[in-house]
Amino acid sequence: DDANITSFQEMLKNVTGVTVNQWDERQYPTARGFDVDYYLIDGIPTAVGMEANDLDLTQYDRVELVKGANGLMTGAGNPAIAINLVRKHANSKELTGNVSTSFGSWNTWSSSADISSPLNADGSVRGRAVVKHEDSNSYMDGYQKTNNVAYVVVDADITDKTYVSVGAGYQNLERDGVRWGGLPAFYTDGTRANFDRSKTVSADWTYWDTDTTTAFATLKQNLLNDINLNVNYAYREVKQDTALLYSWGRVNKTNNKLDPHSLMTWSDSTKTTENNIDTFISAPFTFRGLNQELVAGFMYNQSKKDTWYAGNPPFAADAVLDLDDPSLPLTGEISNTGIYQQPNKTTQTGAYLAGKFTLLEPLKLVTGVRLSNWKYESDDGVGNREFKNEVTPYAGLVFDFMDNYSWYTSYTSIFKPEDKRGINRQYLDPRNGKSYETGLKGEFLDGKLNTALSIFKTKQDNVAEEISGVFVPDANGNLTTEKAYRSVDGVESKGIEFELDGEIKDNWNLSFGISHFNAKDANNKEVQTMSSRTSANLFTKYTLDKWSFGGGLNYKSQFYTGEGVNKIQQDAYILTNLMVGYDVDSNIKAQLNLNNLFDEKYYEGIGTNSMVYGAPRNATLTLRYQF
Repeated sequence: DDANITSFQEMLKNVTGVTVNQWDERQYPTARGFDVDYYLIDGIPTAVGMEANDLDLTQYDRVELVKGANGLMTGAGNPAIAINLVRKHANSKELTGNVSTSFGSWNTWSSSADISSPLNADGSVRGRAVVKHEDSNSYMDGYQKTNNVAYVVVDADITDKTYVSVGAGYQNLERDGVRWGGLPAFYTDGTRANFDRSKTVSADWTYWDTDTTTAFATLKQNLLNDINLNVNYAYREVKQDTALLYSWGRVNKTNNKLDPHSLMTWSDSTKTTENNIDTFISAPFTFRGLNQELVAGFMYNQSKKDTWYAGNPPFAADAVLDLDDPSLPLTGEISNTGIYQQPNKTTQTGAYLAGKFTLLEPLKLVTGVRLSNWKYESDDGVGNREFKNEVTPYAGLVFDFMDNYSWYTSYTSIFKPEDKRGINRQYLDPRNGKSYETGLKGEFLDGKLNTALSIFKTKQDNVAEEISGVFVPDANGNLTTEKAYRSVDGVESKGIEFELDGEIKDNWNLSFGISHFNAKDANNKEVQTMSSRTSANLFTKYTLDKWSFGGGLNYKSQFYTGEGVNKIQQDAYILTNLMVGYDVDSNIKAQLNLNNLFDEKYYEGIGTNSMVYGAPRNATLTLRYQF
């Protein structure tokens, strides 16, 4: 709230250790040298891609991040970060809520409301509704965005042993004048290009629209004593429609025009549906006077993609794109009649057994094992593959000492099928490996301030690494913009992280994190070079009577791609953000956020034809009313 972060993509930019790798409307974030690609909603993994679906955070109460060996939490063992979005629930037994409106740079206007209320006399049944509307232009010429969100949830205490929650959400995100890839990195004379941040490779007819519909139901049932049954079901549907323009050419320095015959168009329509079930029983018990807990469960996930229809909006063969005039007339209608990919489905199941054991009063063991089955089936048989009975064990120790400190160590094995393909159009082999971590955690000032220091090492085989400037062809050998990857064996990533969060003094809050890692393959060659090796985030706020003053710094070390004359590098940079808040009264608050105070010019994504600038200096004024 203090930083006025409202979107999923913007949130990722502020997570310590994450490099977002922006690519048009899509992000390909990395952390600790590996892809961030393990997402959960209310603890249930979702397989539907999050790259372009910039979720609005209005529907969510909070975002939980588990770095590194998150097999301790989920059994999956992804070595980067697991991101869990926790939905808002109807927790209030009295009428309460808030409404807000904001206006910012580039004619950005947004309004939202979040209302909770009891639905019966004693409040055992409660409801909550969230709505939002947002319109914005951009620092990029011709770019416009409209975002609409609706969410409802009902929570009910059926008895003192039975709890039920049902809800649904919808987000309509429409973006016009969009990029596909990014700006060229070089002029036609071979020198590095340097454009105004308003320039894009786009046209006035381009768009990228997504509709995301969700529904869910949760049952929590106390069976006997402290033994509880949890059943969760979640449905997610994502529809996408695009019309896009791409160029693989270079720009003439004298007239800002792209190479002739370097343009390509694309349009598509897709629908993906996902069904998730997670059910588990938790059974706490005592042994020799010490608390223990066993958890046994089963997870099912099936993601189905309908026929992927595609087309190529027609334009004149001799057309030349002028970056100073992003109009490129089409010579016909946009029509998605071709079939790019046949219907396919991915089915995953997992049975797991986990234990949380108190070995001694200060020493606890967290351990478990997961048995996974994974299957991909396409109607045309292309890419079909299956993996059975994959075992992923994990274990961790936590030792509490000196009242305020804990030492921990953990081990997680890794198995994860790849959704990335090589230049032969075949999917890469699954990732496998091991992850180790140890560290210290401290709690100070009566729990108001928390610190964490961690050291980690991960070894993996079959790690997907992007082949710079190379793309996967379609079934007919034609050019696409699906990035091509290769498998790299013997990748070792090791590093250190430190975080401090909480209240360091009355009315003074601080959040600080710094991360450093190094990742190399078996030949001692650096991998994931487009990830900043060192990153740091700082945000602090001080409250004085009705006023609050805050600010933050975001640091990214240099990252690069390519070699020799084709090497593209973004140097290290620091972004500075400020905020000022004023409590008009106990219910009304005004807040001004100023981002990129010194107007730093930098890239959030790099590549031969995918240079993507970060946002220039911008401001947002927000008014909130809470009751």
